This record gives sequence, C-alpha cells and structure tokens, in this order.
Amino acid sequence: MPITNPHVAEHAFLKRLYADPYFPDPVVDKGRAILLRLCERVEAEQPSDLAALYVVTQAATEEFNLLEAEFEAAGSEIETFAREEIAEDFWFVASAYGFTDADAEELIATREW
Repeated sequence: MPITNPHVAEHAFLKRLYADPYFPDPVVDKGRAILLRLCERVEAEQPSDLAALYVVTQAATEEFNLLEAEFEAAGSEIETFAREEIAEDFWFVASAYGFTDADAEELIATREW
C-alpha cells in the first residue's frame, strides 16, 4: 500500500544511521521498512486516539527488538545514537499523522534496546 501522506512519503527515515558506517545498510534497510509499514498501518487503521496509536507503534517497536540480533550479527548494535534516531522517527510518524501530543517514550515503550 503506497503511503498517501506527502510529508511522510518525502521523509528520509533513519538518515543518520545510513550516514554512519557503523550501521550496516542492509540492516538499516530493514529498520526503514519497519517504519514504512508503521506508516502504512497508521493510514490503514487510522487510530482514533493515543491509546490506539500506541498499540500500533509498540508493535513496530517489537519488530525493532527482533532486529537488534541482526545488528549484533553484523558487528553493530542499537546503541544510544541509534536509539535516538529511531525514537525521533517514531515521533515524526506520530506528529505527521496528527498525534503531536503523543508521549515519545510511550510510542516505543516496548523497546528492549
């Protein structure tokens, strides 16, 4: 399903991770795909409130939890810099879809990284 929000469609997800050779592009690509699927799900389900949004974002966060093993296998990890970049993109998604009052920590509350 193509993303219809033009602001989201133009966004370069995980841009700073791509710019840092410590983070392998093939694994970062998988993280970007998680974020794009999150956007598609938000557009398809149109969460009516923050509680519904948090269910969707926390499911995507759990996908990142699984991706941590792939970062480690490639000699990398989701460390402080990466955590901040990922969290910023979750916040970007929430705000782009009108949830500007979302709690950034609650968006990724199920994180293990």
